[in-house]
Amino acid sequence: MKVSTVRTQFVEYIPSTRDEGVLYVSTKFRTAVHNCACGCGNKVVTPIDPARWHLSWDGIDATLSPSVGNWEFPCRSHYLIQRGDVRWSTQWTDKQIKAGAQRDREARIDQLAAPGPFKRTTFVARLFAHLRRVHRRMQ
Repeated sequence: MKVSTVRTQFVEYIPSTRDEGVLYVSTKFRTAVHNCACGCGNKVVTPIDPARWHLSWDGIDATLSPSVGNWEFPCRSHYLIQRGDVRWSTQWTDKQIKAGAQRDREARIDQLAAPGPFKRTTFVARLFAHLRRVHRRMQ
């Protein structure tokens, strides 16, 4: 059954059996997991990571951003979780999905290449980020 709200439950480990309408958050493993909001029952895993998803919690409800696009599932659902409310978004075309996946890959490379106390900077990551910037300029 399609859900319109989710409640946040903080856990150490994500349970193998998940209740509908619950966003399970493991701060230990920096992950949030829920069943797809469309009701199909598929497990949606959202790593909490600056290049992937950001989770904010106001003491009652959670907001997960950016949107959740379940493009690999038959339902292809697309929604936001904002302060516990599920806000349905538009379906994406295959072209939009491909472009979004490319942006996600680039964001992860940028995150690895960026200096900072909690980021692992490697020569390979910096090299890929540099090559990607050069490639963009050439297009």
